[in-house]
Amino acid sequence: MDNLNKYNIRESFQQREKAFLSKYGSLSSQSNGRVKKEDLCSFRTPYQLDRDRIVYSNAFRRLKHKTQVFLSPLGDHFRTRLTHTLEVSEIARNIARAMWMNEDLAEAIALGHDLGHTPFGHGGETVLKEIYSSDFSHSDQSLRVIDILDNNGKGLNLSQEVRDGILKHSKGFGDIIPSTPGESAFTVEGKIVRVADIIAYLNHDLDDALRGGVVTFDDVPTICKNRLGNTHSERAKTMMQTVIFNSGPEKDTFNLKIGDDVLEAMIVLRKFLYKNVYRSEVVHKEFIKGKKILVELFNYFINNKDQLQKELEKMEMAPWDPSLNPLNRSVCDLIASMTDRYALEIYERVFLPSSLL
Repeated sequence: MDNLNKYNIRESFQQREKAFLSKYGSLSSQSNGRVKKEDLCSFRTPYQLDRDRIVYSNAFRRLKHKTQVFLSPLGDHFRTRLTHTLEVSEIARNIARAMWMNEDLAEAIALGHDLGHTPFGHGGETVLKEIYSSDFSHSDQSLRVIDILDNNGKGLNLSQEVRDGILKHSKGFGDIIPSTPGESAFTVEGKIVRVADIIAYLNHDLDDALRGGVVTFDDVPTICKNRLGNTHSERAKTMMQTVIFNSGPEKDTFNLKIGDDVLEAMIVLRKFLYKNVYRSEVVHKEFIKGKKILVELFNYFINNKDQLQKELEKMEMAPWDPSLNPLNRSVCDLIASMTDRYALEIYERVFLPSSLL
């Protein structure tokens, strides 16, 4: 043990990074640091430490009870926000490893990318855009969680590379690989996570929609079957492979690219999911119910500040401080951090009659 204490494992591993990473990969020894400066760990690189902080956070654990697409699915095999996150992490690591990029950085960004996601999936995000601010986004909220809200208001103090990748992971219905300067992460690993996110949800959202009977296999566009594959495994392999084989250096930068045929099929599949799954009658009906719950909870906490403070304390989040945040900002933070089942539990407790016996 005494010999181990004299041996800095982190420094040794960082020397190995310099030997095996691509010159376009992000060396942990050259990280831009953290918002709050702190001593380096003796056995973990900054990105390894970031990954651990995310996994052990309350916000990460809450993802297991947050909707991916289907609210309160009856089957155990439907994805949640947590299983989505784990699939993104696996895809990002596989791509990063094949390209000789920093797996630890890609994994940390992937594990943290949805920490700010709302209850009831993207429907919850839409509600907060309507009742709090049109500028609300789960990407910005994820950064707020790791900087300010989690850990009783201390935050997680992650590295700048992980923070940037989390902030810029989302593309909505925009370009899969954006060309606008500043829209993509400044590390290749952050850009990989952005692509891994869409590879994951195109695959598993289709998988869940088929399992739930929202669409049938015959409904899936032929171009998607022919070019991507007929199973989850085939589609995932095809999409990862096209990124790995078509990306590379260009004018001293490393550009991610997707083969034209596969990219076209991915865009078609995304349009199909938006039209037939995300905006389907089945999903929309549940969204209307979720919206009612979140709107009423938002108004309740606006008018009950003591209860707001109690819930923030219970969730081990930063308390509302009128000198730092408007009331509706902290209420938004609370609502966004709730799991589906916790929102339902509070709604039932506050708005539904209970037996006195």
